[in-house]
Amino acid sequence: MTAGSMSVLGLSNLEELLYRHLLRHPGARADEVHLPVNAPLHEVENALKRLLALAVVAEGADGGLLPSAPESVVDNLTGMRLKQLHDEMRAVTQARHLVASFRTEQESAPAEAPVVEKLESLETIRSRIDTLAFFAREEILSAEPYTALTHENIQHSRPLDLRCIKRGVRIRNIVRTEALEDPLTAGYLRELVSMGAEVRMLDEISTRILVYDRRIALTPVDPADSSRGALVAQEPGLVANMVALFEEIWSSAAELTSLGGRSERDRLPEVEQQVLEAMCRGTKDEIGARQLGVSVRTYRRYVASILQILDAASRPQAALLARERGWI
Repeated sequence: MTAGSMSVLGLSNLEELLYRHLLRHPGARADEVHLPVNAPLHEVENALKRLLALAVVAEGADGGLLPSAPESVVDNLTGMRLKQLHDEMRAVTQARHLVASFRTEQESAPAEAPVVEKLESLETIRSRIDTLAFFAREEILSAEPYTALTHENIQHSRPLDLRCIKRGVRIRNIVRTEALEDPLTAGYLRELVSMGAEVRMLDEISTRILVYDRRIALTPVDPADSSRGALVAQEPGLVANMVALFEEIWSSAAELTSLGGRSERDRLPEVEQQVLEAMCRGTKDEIGARQLGVSVRTYRRYVASILQILDAASRPQAALLARERGWI
């Protein structure tokens, strides 16, 4: 173990060096150890005072310093460190009370404060969306005109979406019907529905709408050109109009669950479906390839394709996701 390894227990590098030196030279005095540890005398004296307070070392009858037993030192420091971490975690988990004080500050803002903010860069827009989703408490409304999500889109969105659902945030999402023609996108939408989200479909969606807790709304500056940025609105009248527009679109959209467990657009090709079923049975690649009359290499290409479509990191995860989506 090298010097500095006890930092996790709250000791500085110098304090650990002093303890290690005293283990080798018990009874040494402060003025005798500052040179071996290559530190100024006043720093050594301060470090030794803290080691004495922590019971890492003790003062002998002749004034020399004696190291405490390593087992006792590690156990005591571990206990103190765990208590400190527990106190910090409790303070963090109780930080919700800060919201009230922040609200007070917000309510004291002058009436002429801007209530519509323009975000220009794509990175800033994505960051704001992530923040709004992270702090949403009741409901997220979204109407999104995309026709397909990339693997990266899903990997980025999944943790936030699932976190919101687990916290009890109601998610209502309207997507274009065409999005279900992409197996990866369709699979992810069905995963959200299986977790409790509500998804509806519409053949055409004219604009992108995002509303968080019916208090904050986000929409593109130009629906035809997302590169021009986005507007974040907190003015109650504007947000209410956005919510009303969403509700109107929602009422005319079809529920994703109305299509049943699987639709023709969401169906795997026949060969890949057979490979998926073999994977779920735990069939070895060599046997599965022989049953399909293909080479093992080709069979494994089918497996890789299925993993990508399901956005799964492993075959067991793919089998689980396939069952959740009604593919098996």
